Amino acid sequence: MTKSPLKSLGEALLYLSPFLLGVIIFSLYPVANVFLISFKEGYRMATGAFQQYGLGNYTRVLADKDFILALKNTGLYVLFVVPISTALAILFAALLNQKIRFTGLFQTAYFLPMVTSGTAVGLAWKWMYNYDYGIFNYLLSLIGVSPINFLNDVRYGLLSLIIFGIWSMLPFTIILLLAGMQNIDPLYYTAAKVDGAKTTKTFFRITVPLLAPTIGLVLIINMINAFKVCSELFPLFNGKPGVAYSLYTVVFYIYDEFFLNRQLATAGAAAVILFFIVFVLTMVQLFIQRKWKHY
Repeated sequence: MTKSPLKSLGEALLYLSPFLLGVIIFSLYPVANVFLISFKEGYRMATGAFQQYGLGNYTRVLADKDFILALKNTGLYVLFVVPISTALAILFAALLNQKIRFTGLFQTAYFLPMVTSGTAVGLAWKWMYNYDYGIFNYLLSLIGVSPINFLNDVRYGLLSLIIFGIWSMLPFTIILLLAGMQNIDPLYYTAAKVDGAKTTKTFFRITVPLLAPTIGLVLIINMINAFKVCSELFPLFNGKPGVAYSLYTVVFYIYDEFFLNRQLATAGAAAVILFFIVFVLTMVQLFIQRKWKHY
């Protein structure tokens, strides 16, 4: 005797109820609550009292020079980190996809940062950027370039953060792209070899077009992660957003408003603005990707 669709649906919901309850409590409710609080003017976190609903918090955030600086820094960070890290990851994934000696060793070396503490990695990079003993200034001295005060000069703060961001984004990106390359049918490469196609031409005519869906996924994931840049600042700049607070990012601004200034409504407004920026850019990327031909 077959079960009725309604009974089957009820059983499915019963099995899924623990998961759904967790999603509602820990995901949907916080998002909806932040969105609601962002419209509460004069909101007091201790009592939950507020004056009225309105756009006052959004006006205040958009008029704050620190938030404008945070938008600028975050935008530049995303603009440089996402495409550069993706391009490098494609190159490294292509190399790791070759049948060469010590492939396992190279894969471990590239993927090791994923299982290493972010704080430990950040402190290691802080020493690499050190003005007196850092490896970067040592390498620059070999070509006759004077030492650069990467972490204590406003001119180089964002550059230092971008370089660190590119490196930290590589492992996960390489894994995704390598998985995409290994799913490409080897017959395409066999046919190209029979036709006498060179390695470079094969890469741009076969590998990249067939990898387009994976590249699109990587670009979206990396863009979202890049917009959330914040934790990288703590080990590099001792918990501060750069020299003279010149490296504010949007998430660090939200952190400051909530934990230091106790302005939950303002932090909520900044978070909602960031959400809509990321949402719009994601939709634009999805629209562009639909035009890609990967076959």
